Amino acid sequence: MTSLSVETLAAAAAEPITSAGNTQLGIAVLAGIAVIVLLITRLKLHAFLALTLGSLALGVFAGAPLAKTVSSFTAGLGSTVAGVGVLIALGAILGKLLADSGGADEIVDTILARAKGRAMPWAMVLIASVIGLPLFFEVGIVLLIPVVLLVAKRGNYSLMRIGIPALAGLSVMHGLIPPHPGPLVAIDALHANLGLTLALGVLVALPTVVIAGPLFSRYAARWVDIPAPEHMVPQRPSEELEHRPRFGATVFTVLLPVVLMLMKALVDIVVNDPANAVQRVTDVAGSPLIALLAAVLVGMFTLGRAAGFTKARLSVTVEKSLAPIAGILLIVGAGGGFKATLIDVGVGQMIMDLSENWAIPTLLLAWLIAVAIRLATGSATVATISAAGLVAPLAAGMSSTETALLVLAIGAGSLFFSHVNDAGFWLVKEYFGMTVGQTLKTWSVMETIISVVGLGFVLLLSLVL
Repeated sequence: MTSLSVETLAAAAAEPITSAGNTQLGIAVLAGIAVIVLLITRLKLHAFLALTLGSLALGVFAGAPLAKTVSSFTAGLGSTVAGVGVLIALGAILGKLLADSGGADEIVDTILARAKGRAMPWAMVLIASVIGLPLFFEVGIVLLIPVVLLVAKRGNYSLMRIGIPALAGLSVMHGLIPPHPGPLVAIDALHANLGLTLALGVLVALPTVVIAGPLFSRYAARWVDIPAPEHMVPQRPSEELEHRPRFGATVFTVLLPVVLMLMKALVDIVVNDPANAVQRVTDVAGSPLIALLAAVLVGMFTLGRAAGFTKARLSVTVEKSLAPIAGILLIVGAGGGFKATLIDVGVGQMIMDLSENWAIPTLLLAWLIAVAIRLATGSATVATISAAGLVAPLAAGMSSTETALLVLAIGAGSLFFSHVNDAGFWLVKEYFGMTVGQTLKTWSVMETIISVVGLGFVLLLSLVL
């Protein structure tokens, strides 16, 4: 990925744009984060503007020249967007094709047709996990809510017994698995291997989603026993279509980029010879850009044309998929600018100096930083970006496996205890017709379980790998 190299990070840490001491830099970091938190939570300012102003405040409090601070911020913004912007766009196109073609509905209906009784929560978590791979969290909720409400009503299931597994599947994918924006930014900031991070992310995600989904839903259903609100059932996209893609073709398209990236990671480990012809092929085919681009091009036929889309309709679908991600790209870019400002004012060297005397493991430290920012801002993406920027210097001497686990620790921390300052909290509350208290006892607890259990499996993998 295009980003700041390890050498650039080291040079920035060794030659900061300010000569401030560790105490002043520590105060500057806290002040910069405080500005971001207050602007987002109190003034309800967009996260892009909050991150921009927070970066400038960080430079001012650190005693850096304003021109240098602006230069650091803009360079970091450009580098981050160059590294992950295209991947986010391709992921959005694939997700839109999946939704508009009825491919998502095909996956849902096929799996539900074979699931009965006690198997239903497990079917819901499977559906959410597969659909959640290419879709943003909010889009996944909108797609799955009609299914959750209909299944709960027709099968006389507890809404929480069906809903929690679906939410868990979407949330785990959102926080731990690329090509979602948070994991991509952390991979870019820490210079982690994407294929390896994806493989380890799947290992962490599988047991985590089982515990936070079907298993926890048993208790959530006892704590909050409410019927499905009938007025919240929207129309499903495929109800307006004469045809929709077949199940096998849809699953193949969704999993294609995942398989290509995992194949690259496996070949890199087994072959480990850059001159080998097989490795050269998989290095290209399994690169994130090519893997996602291939899935999009294949999806235009297996999803779009299978649903009867004309060339004009496909063009409109692609166009509509890009508009909603403008805000996400700006937030991600501004987060990269904040990270670069942190490094350039000398925070990297400060953290490396202080970490020599820390007894706390780096993985736990990264998780705690992400948790603190998540609780303060309510944004998993902002928490991931900020935490990755703060711990990036500590990743310079790590192995590829350690760096991948560091990404996952940050991702797990970014999901901790969603509450009233998180847009996702209110989205779940309104769709499920719950009170604030009921949402805290179900959704918020589920998010905390994902975060803590995810960290537990990350630490476990760090002991055996």
